[in-house]
Amino acid sequence: MAKNKPRSRHKHYNVPEPGTSPGMYAIDDNALKPIITLHTYNDKIYKKEEIKNINNIDRLTENKDFYYWFDIKGLADPNIFETLYSKLNISRLVLEDITSSYQRPKLDEYDNDKYVFAVSRHLFLNGENDLCNEQISFILTSKCLITFQENYEDCFNPVRKRLEIGKGNIRIGGSSYLMYAIMDVIVDNYFTLLNYWGEELDAIEDRLFDNPDKRIMYDTQGIKRSLIMIRKVAWPERDKLNDILRSDSDLISDLTKTYIKDAYDHCIQIIDFIESLKEIASANIDMNLSIISNRMNEIMKVLTIISSIFIPLTFIAGIYGMNFSREDPVTGKVLPDNMPELYSPHGYMWTWIVMAVIAVLQVIYFWRRGWFK
Repeated sequence: MAKNKPRSRHKHYNVPEPGTSPGMYAIDDNALKPIITLHTYNDKIYKKEEIKNINNIDRLTENKDFYYWFDIKGLADPNIFETLYSKLNISRLVLEDITSSYQRPKLDEYDNDKYVFAVSRHLFLNGENDLCNEQISFILTSKCLITFQENYEDCFNPVRKRLEIGKGNIRIGGSSYLMYAIMDVIVDNYFTLLNYWGEELDAIEDRLFDNPDKRIMYDTQGIKRSLIMIRKVAWPERDKLNDILRSDSDLISDLTKTYIKDAYDHCIQIIDFIESLKEIASANIDMNLSIISNRMNEIMKVLTIISSIFIPLTFIAGIYGMNFSREDPVTGKVLPDNMPELYSPHGYMWTWIVMAVIAVLQVIYFWRRGWFK
């Protein structure tokens, strides 16, 4: 079991000032320098190259016998967005959504099927087991797919390997199928996270029975918070896939829609999985509180038994500790209504015997009542 439990951190987004004109995109000061990889492919040929910019994107994509995928990691270069605006007539509202990395998963169609804009959320655990939430943006045209990532996290590697190998529909399905393949990887990664948290919750449940401690509450709450974050992503992701299924755009092929149904089913399974894990997390928290309460009750029970045994003994000791003498030690005169046992022979021993008998009788009574079970 991992020592450091997954934690979700609230990310501070670059939110525009209230009243800012729509379509005015702003690049975050912490944005990374872009790395642009161009994948050119068809059913027979695949080529990958790193390019410095997309200023000549119209020339790079002029051969209609190929499909093109521009994989852009890092958003620090405003020239990229100006090129998209001037060369491909991409709406500034879309450019604003790409740079505003707090968008929920969605699908938008623009300019009578000229292009489609989509957003997904990529969730992953970093080296410190913190849950990271990254925006993945897509611009889909008839022959080209452009993807945008905030950082250099390599979440597209399974898709690239399929492109290199060339098996299946990845090279013949068109740009829309490539977009589906990337979305499917993102959705499948949710299963990986949920399986990890499920194992962690099972381990926490074992700790509850073996050696409960206060860390259990903190670890379970951290997982529950992560589940809430992935639920906030999975629901709109499901709605987005449903929008793709219902879309009439010619840019999204029937082949792609067939496989989108599978991804949609996966999203529903993920949502059910999330709810199940949330119930388990809540049950673990309730069980931990119950164990703490039961442990406190056991401690109080022991203290109550001890107190109940010593109350009559303390009462007897208190009475005979008052030292009201029966006789005046100087005159020998008997003092009325004073303690007659003060000078009794063997009084100390008899007092101990009486107190011991009372204590034993109490222990027997408590045992018969089941207090020691």
